[in-house]
Amino acid sequence: MVELSTEGIIDVGTKPIVARRATSTGLLHLSEATKQTIIDKNVTKGDVLEASTIAAIQAAKITPTIVPHCHPIPLESCKVDWLWEGNCLRCTVSVSAHYRTGVEMEALTSVCAGLLCAWDMVKSLEKDEDGQYPSAKMTDIVVLEKFKGN
Repeated sequence: MVELSTEGIIDVGTKPIVARRATSTGLLHLSEATKQTIIDKNVTKGDVLEASTIAAIQAAKITPTIVPHCHPIPLESCKVDWLWEGNCLRCTVSVSAHYRTGVEMEALTSVCAGLLCAWDMVKSLEKDEDGQYPSAKMTDIVVLEKFKGN
């Protein structure tokens, strides 16, 4: 029998506090009709980009409650940007802090939550007659940059 051992949260207590930044991005693929409905601000649930920005910021702040091994980090900034690329809605998030460990998980979690909120707000527009999502999907979620100061 093989015994498995798990660490709790990694001890970062002896690491120095330094500047940390991370930027992540991802895409939400939508239909042309849904894109236009968002642009025209005619989505029944409200302003998609406004609500999704709030979701992204909230997610960055609560990442340790979503990803169990993440440290609670005192974030100093969280910037959320939206851009249309064809019918794809791109969410890019940059977060920063001065701390002992990186903030890339906060940036990734933030992007995912922002895109999920947008999808939730337009899901009725994206469903086909069988209740499926033939074109809606989240892709290309990546860390664009991670910075650690001295």
